Amino acid sequence: MDKNTWIGFLLIAAIIVGFTMLNRPSKEELAERQRKQDSINVARQMEIEAQRLSDSLTLLVQDTAAAVTPAESVDLAQRLQAAYGPFAPAAQGEEQLVSLQNEHLKLTLSTHGGFVQRAELPDYHASGDSVNPLCLFRGEEASMAFTLITANNRILQTSNMYFTPIETDSANCVIMRLPTDNPEAYMDFVYELSDSYMVRFSIVPHNMQTVLAQNVNSMEMHWQQLIPQQEQGRKFEERYAQLQYMLVGGDMEKLSESKEDTQKENARVRWIGYKDQFFSTVLIADDAFSSSQFQSIPQSKHSGYIKQYTTQTSVPFDLSGKTPTGFRLYCGPNHYHTLKAYDEGVEREDRLHLNKLVPLGWKIVSWINEWLVIPMFDLFTGWGLHIGIVILLMTLVIKLIILPFVFVSYKSSAKMRALKPQIDAINEQYPAEKMQERQAATMQLYQQAGVSPMSGCLPMLFQFPVLMAMFWFLPTAIELRGKSLLWAPDLSTYDAVFHWNFNIPLLGDHLSLFCLLMTVTNIAYTYITMQSQATDPNMKFMKYMMYAMPLMFLFIFNDYAAGLSYYYLVSLFFTILQTMIFRWTLNDKKMLEEIEKNKKKKAGKPKSGFMQRLEQMQREQQKLAREQAKANMRR
Repeated sequence: MDKNTWIGFLLIAAIIVGFTMLNRPSKEELAERQRKQDSINVARQMEIEAQRLSDSLTLLVQDTAAAVTPAESVDLAQRLQAAYGPFAPAAQGEEQLVSLQNEHLKLTLSTHGGFVQRAELPDYHASGDSVNPLCLFRGEEASMAFTLITANNRILQTSNMYFTPIETDSANCVIMRLPTDNPEAYMDFVYELSDSYMVRFSIVPHNMQTVLAQNVNSMEMHWQQLIPQQEQGRKFEERYAQLQYMLVGGDMEKLSESKEDTQKENARVRWIGYKDQFFSTVLIADDAFSSSQFQSIPQSKHSGYIKQYTTQTSVPFDLSGKTPTGFRLYCGPNHYHTLKAYDEGVEREDRLHLNKLVPLGWKIVSWINEWLVIPMFDLFTGWGLHIGIVILLMTLVIKLIILPFVFVSYKSSAKMRALKPQIDAINEQYPAEKMQERQAATMQLYQQAGVSPMSGCLPMLFQFPVLMAMFWFLPTAIELRGKSLLWAPDLSTYDAVFHWNFNIPLLGDHLSLFCLLMTVTNIAYTYITMQSQATDPNMKFMKYMMYAMPLMFLFIFNDYAAGLSYYYLVSLFFTILQTMIFRWTLNDKKMLEEIEKNKKKKAGKPKSGFMQRLEQMQREQQKLAREQAKANMRR
């Protein structure tokens, strides 16, 4: 390597070292991070110790559940009192289930732990089950525990204790009460279900100042949930299943969807979302979560589950009970309008932005989805049309929107094709050794003909975000879930018409018909396009690549939603139709006539500033090349 290369490497190294030093945290920041991490480690150790103690006590209670003598009964009570302290009355009991429901959501609460044991959505069904309502989680698939520290330093978990259900005047409200040995001292878990997918969850202590430690102003919370497989296409369900959380201030963070991931978050967190492809369980804090640690673990293919999510965090806790520890729990679909409705009439700084759980693509793509694709979809579905007609109309509208860009691109290609004989003549006149003269003559021809090589590329850049918007929208639109079209029973997943019992690399164990039709149509369109163009015999590899690309789509989109493959199939038909119209209106003869008119118009006009600067640069390059050649001859 020469001296300049070494200097470049040294400069890069200096920049990296300098950037690292500038971004190095201060001593105060390091101390604060260490303090928070120590708190998390202490809480985790407390939880492990409490769980160990709880397990041993559970075994003790089970072993003595049979008939015992009065002396043994007294001994058991003493031992429970020693382990649970004032919470000894909640150490043993019989599990009871209490239901809380509306037309959209049914929750089943368990007195063992006082949390939601089961969440059902009557409006939806699991893939392949048209009878039973979809269940987000059931039984031991979900658990939530709060760590309690008693006045005499006992560490207990609410998930290991038995609550007492309390009747209320409202059918939409359930109170789970955690008793103590003092009838006046207890803690209530209050659940209030509205007319949607949201339930309010509050923790309200009553006269607990002498029961719990006085110096505690927060509680550690442990929340874990297994995400069952709900859809036919496991590959895409895994791709869209993520643990996501929103920071106070509106920034969205997420864990990896493809591998095991753990993330520590010292910033305050507004809500935590356990997300599937089409459904989510979201816990929203009235205040905020702090000192949080998140974990996402993918599950094996045959387990029946997609992911396991775990959150270890802390929440504010007012021992006096004047300010309850409040949450909202969302158990429902990832439906854009349903999620966005929770921000209606809310101040900007208080908005939840739950609609970000619906993946709509990159910034500009999501903007197109929000302001064009989704409103258009709502308009057509509002007319009561079949979903296949809706996608057909959306494709037509999108084609009309990008038609001007496509027309400009095609017209530019037609002009370049019409100029090909003249460009070939320039290439023959100026051999490869005179590349600069060849480029100058070619640019002069382009200017006289009114052609710009970039005019065919720029329109493609403008239409690309619109095309990508549909690519993101259709696979994640819950409105397609369970909707059938022709042979496809569910447009939200692949429409397999052939299955086999082994896995073909890249293709899988099935073949989707809409994807196959799209591939065949694309290959036919490529063949027609290539036949109408004069190809260079030396560019056979490029010709083969033109056919290879459509074939690759078969492997890429075989697992994608049938609705997306159907959209591409319809879009190809519209593309073939508009190409035929363009060829009829923009043939080579008309292009040559237009080019000659442009040449005559620009014959007497001065050259543009860009062309003058370009020619000046070329003359300077030619001059330098001649001087360099003379210098080499003298040597």
